[in-house]
Amino acid sequence: MSELKGACIIGQSGGPTSVINSSAAGAIDAALKSGAITRVLAAEHGIEGVLKDRLFDCGMEDKRTLELLKNTPSSALGSCRYKLKDCDEDDTDYKRILEIFKKYNVRYFFYNGGNDSMDTCNKVSKYMQRVGYECRIMGIPKTVDNDLAGTDHCPGFGSAAKFVATATAEISRDNKVYGKGSVLILEMMGRNAGWLTAASALANRIGEGPDLVYLPEVVFDMDAFIARIEEVAAKKSSVIVAVSEGVKDKDGRYVSEYGSDLASQKDAFGHAQMGGLASTLANIVKQRTGLKTRGVEFSVLQRCASHIASRTDIEEAFLAGATAVNSAVAGETDKMVGFKRGEGASYSCECVLLPLSTVANAEKTVPLDWLNETRDNMNERFFDYALPLIQGDANAPTVDGLPEFANLKKVFAE
Repeated sequence: MSELKGACIIGQSGGPTSVINSSAAGAIDAALKSGAITRVLAAEHGIEGVLKDRLFDCGMEDKRTLELLKNTPSSALGSCRYKLKDCDEDDTDYKRILEIFKKYNVRYFFYNGGNDSMDTCNKVSKYMQRVGYECRIMGIPKTVDNDLAGTDHCPGFGSAAKFVATATAEISRDNKVYGKGSVLILEMMGRNAGWLTAASALANRIGEGPDLVYLPEVVFDMDAFIARIEEVAAKKSSVIVAVSEGVKDKDGRYVSEYGSDLASQKDAFGHAQMGGLASTLANIVKQRTGLKTRGVEFSVLQRCASHIASRTDIEEAFLAGATAVNSAVAGETDKMVGFKRGEGASYSCECVLLPLSTVANAEKTVPLDWLNETRDNMNERFFDYALPLIQGDANAPTVDGLPEFANLKKVFAE
């Protein structure tokens, strides 16, 4: 295959993670080193930046700044939640994207995101093929939800899992100090997949994990929930409950809606806005049991706590970005980088390429046989899966005891 020369655009989309910028660093580093890529551009706020011609030149950034990206949380390039319509329905956006690609001779497009971002990536790829514009397009995975199909795990999950498990253990210690009966309900992210909530159970390895764990994969029954809390409370002075924001009852209704209509609000992709479940459940438990109950929502801390990021996660995120670029230069397109876990007792992982059409909008949920018999906590199968992903310390650079983050100059392309 002949070498394809031209500029590249790198974009980020969807909810950020503590290591999404490590993937950007990997992609930028590989692109700047490539002889085939003539200019490395970044889209401000994802695909919206492409549509608005808001592209900045990564070649104008300081080397030190680009290195700091590996330990900088959130989306340094800027993110978005913009849904492209099907081009058969409305091709306006696609024509604009093609116009921008031609303007800067963009022959490589790398999009870093989760399920919806892979949908965007897939749509752009298919359109470019349809109109005969040669542009190699690759998806770079990220999501704390760990729900992208095809890949063993997602960059971002390991660090979020480490934060969730650590915070759960610390809260557990705090909740025990008075020696009186109390219930603490911890709410974690997870609309349809409970990977992060399951990660709270890792704290059980040091005796500080949740007594009860509730995932979206299992129908939530309020009466059974109350009964289990009363059962545990009869034996322990402190009850810890971990619950996914997306748990639903037998009628398919979000339990968070019991106390709020927040879940009825939708984003551009039709997803319900989550939050408020911990408070809702805490009020119900207090009313029905009389136990002292408090709700704690981990919220965005789960995805931006770079101070406790997993070294494994940081390095794999960087590898995913670099692999996307190097694979595209080698001739690959219309793929997403995924991870394949090696065989054997020692953890190992390699990158694989997955067709975008098979991962776009597909979700990977927690296997039910990774839960205990009563389906309200995790078993050793989950621990064997998750523990390798949280290993290693961030060792992030600091200034005056505070984290040193990358601040991009963002010199816009002309």
